[in-house]
Amino acid sequence: MPSQLRSARAVADLTSGVILASVEIAAAPERVFRAICSDEIASWWGSPETYRVTRWTGDVRPGGWWRSEGESADGTTFAVSGDIVEVEPPTLLVQTWRYEHKPSDLTTVRFHIEAIDGGSRVTVRHSGFTDRAACESHERGWERVLRLLTGFLES
Repeated sequence: MPSQLRSARAVADLTSGVILASVEIAAAPERVFRAICSDEIASWWGSPETYRVTRWTGDVRPGGWWRSEGESADGTTFAVSGDIVEVEPPTLLVQTWRYEHKPSDLTTVRFHIEAIDGGSRVTVRHSGFTDRAACESHERGWERVLRLLTGFLES
């Protein structure tokens, strides 16, 4: 896969509060799926200069739940959690997303994983933003997260 096709890309529609992000990864869909919905998340999601997930727990089934705990670069701790809405291993995971410090801000993240020649195309749709600044910052965040996922799976 040429590197220009593989680089993570995210675009935010600030008016509708939706982010679309995608990346092509040289890893099978089963491997990608496991990396995005298991305790492996604590191995790759984040970096010391921004924030990092230190613990992930969950029950990945429709009606299940998930929770990530972490620490920002300045040492502040955080937690993000939600419900599992839909699961079709290894191609689909839909979950709600709520920061514990802002429980009224509920969004939905949809991961679609498609087998392509040489790996997988991961498409993320993060919707439900009511704050333009939050939507815009998550646009940059999803590009970073998908780059981190690619590095983890291709190393």
